[in-house]
Amino acid sequence: MSGDAAAPAADFPRAGRLAVRKTYKLYIGGAFPRSESGRTYLVDGDNVALASRKDARDAVVAARKAQPKWAGATAYNRGQVLYRIAEMVEARRDEFIALGVAAGELDAAVDRWVWYAGWSDKIAQVHGSANPVAGPYFNISAPEPTGVVGVVAPASFLGLVSVVAPAIVTGNTVVVLTATPQVAVTLAEVLATSDVPGGVVNILTGHAAETAPWLASHDDVNALDLTGVADPELATELERSAAGSLKRVVRPPADTPDFTADPGLRPMTALLETKTVWHPKGF
Repeated sequence: MSGDAAAPAADFPRAGRLAVRKTYKLYIGGAFPRSESGRTYLVDGDNVALASRKDARDAVVAARKAQPKWAGATAYNRGQVLYRIAEMVEARRDEFIALGVAAGELDAAVDRWVWYAGWSDKIAQVHGSANPVAGPYFNISAPEPTGVVGVVAPASFLGLVSVVAPAIVTGNTVVVLTATPQVAVTLAEVLATSDVPGGVVNILTGHAAETAPWLASHDDVNALDLTGVADPELATELERSAAGSLKRVVRPPADTPDFTADPGLRPMTALLETKTVWHPKGF
């Protein structure tokens, strides 16, 4: 009847209703497309998009387009964005735990986002320098982002955060290949609602052995982080492919990494270039 209050939800019949099943899609340029190939694969009963070479190329295009503006943002702004990510992951902790992320690991991941957010306006002071020179000049070395980084992420949620956060806080954009699709795509949903510009983080789900070689050989990818590569032969193949375009390569750790330990500055400085400028004094 017109004007009546809506009926309580409990009054609606639920018999025979089919639940809406979630498909875990890719995250490219701030959107959630299916793979252009239409391929999917099952992970723990969930349907997951299987990324193709074309998807990898699209992700690189999105990352390249987003990189200049992201690098040009103030360090303060990037820090605020990372802190917002921490807030949103904290707000969705029950969802991550339901996907199998341990409560302690989730807390550590949130803390890792906050830790890197705090470094956004400090890394240039620590890693840069004013150099003494023999002459009436200022000589200043300052860190700049490498550009677009291809990342093969570790299988754990904390490992994923530990490779993505240092790359983007320093002004890089990333294309991430992940072996934990449900958790990674849920993180992508967080990023999409956390003021992260589209294209700064792009997530491809599927098999690293199939997709990573296209990133390693791509001329518009500036660096390659192989932290999540467990196969030594694959790591060697990727490093050789990266050499063709003079990419900077972060090699896989020799031993199983402890992502709960203090990461230090190396994850950030490994993806920075140093630019040195001269300027005459007195002008």
